[in-house]
Amino acid sequence: MSAIEIAAAGLILLSVFLTVRRSLWLWPVGIVGTLLYAWVFLAAKLYFSTGLQVFFLAVQLYGWWFWLRGDRGEEPPIRALGWARAWILLTVTAAAAAPLGWLAGQVTDASASIPDAALTGLSVVAQVLLSRKVLENWLFWIVTDVIAVGAYAGQALYPTAGLYMVLLAMACWGLWEWRANFRARAA
Repeated sequence: MSAIEIAAAGLILLSVFLTVRRSLWLWPVGIVGTLLYAWVFLAAKLYFSTGLQVFFLAVQLYGWWFWLRGDRGEEPPIRALGWARAWILLTVTAAAAAPLGWLAGQVTDASASIPDAALTGLSVVAQVLLSRKVLENWLFWIVTDVIAVGAYAGQALYPTAGLYMVLLAMACWGLWEWRANFRARAA
C-alpha cells in the first residue's frame, strides 16, 4: 500500500461520484487519478492495466470535449445502446480477453494476465461508452468491478481492491441514476 495508490483510489472514487452526478469535473479529476494509477500498475507488473491508463487518458480528454461541446455544440443527453446489443458486446469483449491474457502470460512476466486482460477489454469498452454518454457503460463497469476486486486483492493491492468494491456499488447507483434521467428525458 503506497501513498500514490491511496491518492489514486481517492481521486477515482471522486471521479466516479462526479460521473454519477453527470458533472464535467469528472474529467480533470479522473485524469489525475489515471496518471497516478499508471504508476501503481506499472510497479505491480500489471501491464494491461498500465496500458489501459494511457488509453483512459486519451479517452478522458475526448470525453471532456464531447460532454462540453460534442453534440452540435451542446452537452449531449444520455443515449442508450440497448440491452441486447450491450450483452452481445459484453460477451464478445470478455471472450476476446481470454486468449490475449493467456498469450501475455506466456511471453511476459505479467501477473494475473487473464483477469488483467479481461479488465482491460471491459474497461476500454466501458470508457468509450461513458465518453459518448451511453447508459449501458454502467453494465460494463459493474462486470469490470466484480473482476477487479479479486484480481487486485490477489496482487495485494488492497486499497485498489477496496476501491473496486466501492466502485461496484457506485456503478449500480450510476446505472439507476442515469436510467432515471434517460427515462425522464424520453417521457
